[in-house]
Amino acid sequence: MKPFRKDMMSNTHAQHRIVIVGGGAAGLELATRLGNGVGKKRRAEVILIDRFPTHFWKPLLHEVASGQIDASSHQIDFASHAKWNHFRFEQGALSSIDRARREIVIDETIDVDGQALLPRRTLSFDTLVLALGSVTNFFSIPGAEQHALTLETVEQAETFRRRLLSSLLRSGHAQQATPGAARTPVSVTVIGGGATGVELAAALRVSAEMVRDYHLASLDPASDIRIRLLEGAPRVLPALPERISTRAREMLTGLGVDVRLGCRVGSVGADAVSTADGETLASDITIWAAGVEGPAVLRRFEGLPLNRLGQVIVDGTLQVEPGSGIYAMGDCAACAASKEGNALVPPRAQAAYQQAVYLADALVRRIGGRAVPLFAYRDQGTLISFGRAGAAGAVMSEVLRRPLFIDGWFAVSCYRYLYRRHIMGLTGIKRAVMYAASQWLRERVRPTVKLN
Repeated sequence: MKPFRKDMMSNTHAQHRIVIVGGGAAGLELATRLGNGVGKKRRAEVILIDRFPTHFWKPLLHEVASGQIDASSHQIDFASHAKWNHFRFEQGALSSIDRARREIVIDETIDVDGQALLPRRTLSFDTLVLALGSVTNFFSIPGAEQHALTLETVEQAETFRRRLLSSLLRSGHAQQATPGAARTPVSVTVIGGGATGVELAAALRVSAEMVRDYHLASLDPASDIRIRLLEGAPRVLPALPERISTRAREMLTGLGVDVRLGCRVGSVGADAVSTADGETLASDITIWAAGVEGPAVLRRFEGLPLNRLGQVIVDGTLQVEPGSGIYAMGDCAACAASKEGNALVPPRAQAAYQQAVYLADALVRRIGGRAVPLFAYRDQGTLISFGRAGAAGAVMSEVLRRPLFIDGWFAVSCYRYLYRRHIMGLTGIKRAVMYAASQWLRERVRPTVKLN
């Protein structure tokens, strides 16, 4: 089907048009700030594009996968949010970029019945911002992409949750039917000891206890579900300070998670994981959380400079090339963390937020013909959640000029604040308070684990 063009999507638009592709933590933050600034003042037209109709904060995906939160109560509808914040939303996936004509093509959108909902469209731009996030990197491990689940979207997290719940229910009912039979535990293998893998492994143990309380009194969370965490590095959370890694290892061990360090995966099968040393580990459910790379769609676009992980290489202003008007931010961008050294800005929510705040100012300056400063990343620390067992991490102390380790209730409070800050930045204080109150009420009238 050939792209069609509406009058409002032509190159003859009167206002400066900023097109943001990707409604994740970075893209939606940027669209909201620009909409309430130059969009509201009609100094520019701001358009957000995403293949999904709603936004969900990715750091919470492990809680959806473990059933501890209902994703629907934490999603933000793009269309209504756009109306309230003076920008436009277009649903669809990015198909192509024509840099010479300054146009992009958005694929047609299909509804749940397989029917075309929105046609293939061409959209012109003056400024283009790529905020496509990242996808799972399987590192060419045989069988990994075919047999391992991932945690990139709400749908994938729900798939994992349903499969886990079904496995636990089948196991529990089998034990009730044959009380004297040997108990065969449900085996869950989490590959990757980064933040996602560690938080998911911790949350799963808590979820098993909740399932027992609501569904199966005969279910023993300690013996009826085996949770393994495989990490190729000598410690979990290898990118974080060693003190946080040590604390995470202690918490996981205390929760009964089988942590295997220096364990590299050789292949993944439908019901087993084979290590590089030749050991075969039974695995009813395998989830891959071992690394990320840029979305495959970026490799199709000629002229975009990419690194070996498929991320868009940008300069100090997050621009592909000086004067190109094409920017990239968030996980899909390869941006130097400082002027000195080759270290890149890490793929974290705080980095995406900082880049969105920076671009919201930089693009306004560019439209107004003013000088644009360089982006400077500030590491504010990292927090890791262990579900009901607590949290731990480090926050950057401005006074001591070094990370300050935190644990216990204070770490839990800080972890929860990060999400509240994200919502507050998008909706404002009034809506954020109402939003938090509605979630609190839902938690009081619903089970503490999603059971259906």
